[in-house]
Amino acid sequence: MSKKFTHLDAAGNPSMVDVGEKKVTKRIAKARSIIVVDDEILAQFEGKDIQTKKGPVFQTAIIAGVMGAKKTSNLIPLCHPLGLDNCQVAIHINDAKEIVVDCTASLSGKTGVEMEALTGATVAALTIYDMCKAFSHNIIIKETKLMEKRGGKSDFKRAD
Repeated sequence: MSKKFTHLDAAGNPSMVDVGEKKVTKRIAKARSIIVVDDEILAQFEGKDIQTKKGPVFQTAIIAGVMGAKKTSNLIPLCHPLGLDNCQVAIHINDAKEIVVDCTASLSGKTGVEMEALTGATVAALTIYDMCKAFSHNIIIKETKLMEKRGGKSDFKRAD
């Protein structure tokens, strides 16, 4: 059996996936964004956050990430509007001195939350960019990727 794009109907037109017949299951997805910043920005790191005139960067990005995850269906055509049971955003600086944003979204429902986790991680990364650009524009949102998903037809887990 060959795979096909799920958001196209038989005539090739865009179509929302009908999840009406799917079973409700616990669904969890975790996404990660990695942001590379220069030493000028890292020098602003104190305690567990980067402090700017706009406020604490990581705390603001956490709130933005959750808000972004909740608005996914307003941003991405054909995504189902979902009432998330939970959304958590965690931010840290790794050994390579990159900022790592992890967003985990979950619900009990008929469709997955991968797009919500990916959107949450991305919006948090964009917020970090916005809040740090006054120090330097030498900021790269290096990657955003799905780390894992559970529930539904199949599970997926990426090695770090």
